[in-house]
Amino acid sequence: MKIMLIGCTGQLGTTLMESAPPAHEVVPLAHTNIEVTSDASVRAAFDRHVPQVVINTSAFHRVDDCEVEINSAFEVNALAVRRLALACRDRGATLVHLSTDYVFGGGSKRAPLTETDLPQPLNVYGASKLAGEHLVAALLPQHFLIRSCGLYGGGGSKSKGGNFVETMLRKAKAGESIRVVEDQVLTPTHTPELARKLWQLVETKEYGLYHITCQGECSWYEFAARIFELAGLKPDLLPVASTEFHTVARRPPYSVLDNARLRGLGLDDLKPWAEALADYLRMRPA
Repeated sequence: MKIMLIGCTGQLGTTLMESAPPAHEVVPLAHTNIEVTSDASVRAAFDRHVPQVVINTSAFHRVDDCEVEINSAFEVNALAVRRLALACRDRGATLVHLSTDYVFGGGSKRAPLTETDLPQPLNVYGASKLAGEHLVAALLPQHFLIRSCGLYGGGGSKSKGGNFVETMLRKAKAGESIRVVEDQVLTPTHTPELARKLWQLVETKEYGLYHITCQGECSWYEFAARIFELAGLKPDLLPVASTEFHTVARRPPYSVLDNARLRGLGLDDLKPWAEALADYLRMRPA
């Protein structure tokens, strides 16, 4: 299968390249190879590579910046996704598009959210990603929309300056006092776990919307505490309320996802988040 992977140098894209099944021919495309906001660039990439499947991991995901650069957020997270969906439709290709738990957050539900729960984004980033989902669903029957949560992996997140785990370890080793919010609950998800399921899902051709995260839930504070416990570190770590961080964008207080549709296919065997975190710490360079 010929697969065009957009965003190959990002956190998830790096893992997807490393874990791609040998049977697939994966064409890695970085920002220098395709500009998803350009009709000409997208058309040229499709004409050159003639993909059967397109995996789009590109996004404008600096959440606070999205509140200010609203046009850019929708250009990348919605209109560019529409462009890819139309290009796939014209060529009979499947689109795998990555979305986010941030499409939720505005509701009162405090139980894991399924694919049938009503999205209620709290910020521009979530709204723009939700718009992208709707455009794909409206334009292209052969699609996989995948929401995940709290991603971290060996590729880091270059535009964010590293992932949460690396940021915590760096602060601890520098002897900094660390304050982490305890009133935002999520499921940290190791990118190899998401990638493993994504590759399996593509083979099923069971199109539609899927949640794919590790198992369980925790606050960001609990996530940080487990990082330090597993790493054998004892920094000055304290839980704080979200109101102590004066961020531009509101964050979801609860965005734990339930892998309901994946479970329906018998594919929900992702690891518990703490076990996956132990894997990450064991694999990272000393």
